[in-house]
Amino acid sequence: MRLSNSSAIGIMLPLIVIEAIIFGGSVYIAVAVRFMGATHEEIAASVGMILPEAMTFASIMLPSMAAMGLYQARSREEPIGMFARVLAAFVLGGILSMVLFYIFPQLYLGRGVFALSLLFSLLAIGTIRPLFFQFVDQRSPGMRLLILGAGEKASSIPTRMRRRADRRGIQIVGFLPASGEEIRIDESMLLSSPGHHLIDLVKDKEIDEIVVAQDERRSNIDMQQLLECKLAGINIIDLPTLFERQTGQVNLSLLTPSWLIFSRRFRLDPLSQMLKRTFDLIVALIICILTSPIMLLTALAIWVESGFKGPILFSQERVGENGKPFRVFKFRSMKPDAEADGKARWATKNDDRITRVGRFIRKTRIDELPQCWNVIKGEMSFVGPRPERPEFVEKLKESIPYYDVRHVVKPGLTGWAQLCYPYGANEKDAAEKLKFDLYYVKHQSLRFDMIILLRTVEVVVFGKGAR
Repeated sequence: MRLSNSSAIGIMLPLIVIEAIIFGGSVYIAVAVRFMGATHEEIAASVGMILPEAMTFASIMLPSMAAMGLYQARSREEPIGMFARVLAAFVLGGILSMVLFYIFPQLYLGRGVFALSLLFSLLAIGTIRPLFFQFVDQRSPGMRLLILGAGEKASSIPTRMRRRADRRGIQIVGFLPASGEEIRIDESMLLSSPGHHLIDLVKDKEIDEIVVAQDERRSNIDMQQLLECKLAGINIIDLPTLFERQTGQVNLSLLTPSWLIFSRRFRLDPLSQMLKRTFDLIVALIICILTSPIMLLTALAIWVESGFKGPILFSQERVGENGKPFRVFKFRSMKPDAEADGKARWATKNDDRITRVGRFIRKTRIDELPQCWNVIKGEMSFVGPRPERPEFVEKLKESIPYYDVRHVVKPGLTGWAQLCYPYGANEKDAAEKLKFDLYYVKHQSLRFDMIILLRTVEVVVFGKGAR
């Protein structure tokens, strides 16, 4: 059996289906255990039809698992860390279930059935997950890849994809050197095409996809042979696309102007823009309503800590869509004189400018809540590259190629880079985060935004990337 690698969701879809069945089935098992010996009429009188409750339980637990980052195909976490996320997901799912039961009491399972459902599903998932990932990594090697090239560019593949998670869903069969190319690949991985016909090698090795990674593409690529492979149903991609798909980021060292020119998703169509704007407004209003008590307590805590004086909110100029400046709003987390000399500084680890209250609200991302107003005004989106200060942007544009491309979309409260990379504190970090920002810009969609929002819960719960 060979797993498709068309997307991370394609790899994880079987696990999602299995766990959906586990969540729904655990309710039936819990009912059977809790009401052992009871008649169908007695069970129906206590918990109802069971099916609606089972579907509701599964529909709450699956997003809770996703919010804790448990459906990432590129997960690199150790088993202990994975188990911690599963427990956190169950806690979140339990809380959401209780809220739902309060709003819709007709769906209430009863304390005994609910507790047993959580227990049985936790035991089942704790058993199934290791077996699933073992199957994906060992018994289902995924698509068989042929790399065209064995020089400098091709040699970057083993280096940049050395983690098992980066190679999930693919199997590199070998490298086919180009004529006159300096070999940088181990001889054991080199291939030769019989009779110099690429299609024969592809059929002999059962290749699913060809990756063009030759150092001199113009002179070495035989387009007629590639066309034969294409017409035979073999997928053909270039090296940047391989890195992009497997690692969830864009490799800056391989970028060319043509990559930007021929990328289709740098601008959303009008309908998608309208849907994204509507989504932003609805989510912003909901979060404002739900977190209003938290925001009031935060404002009070900042006011008390500052001796009942000093600003509670903090505004700062940032660079927005198309390079247009705007003022972003946050709860003040630093001392009022943090930049008394007027010089812009990156926030650093254990920054002594941060107050005690500020350290907590930055860790939990509460300081970002006032930016919902920026979203409502249309200056920001909920998901997008984080906006930077003009002083930093000017320097970064000079030192990092294609940095300005991130400004073709609205900045966001959260983003792909915030999920995948820690807090940026210097130009090197900014370059690393740009790889993820460009990936988002190229692949932006409402579905991708929803995935990022769900996973942002994981960032808040585990305090990842905050300073």
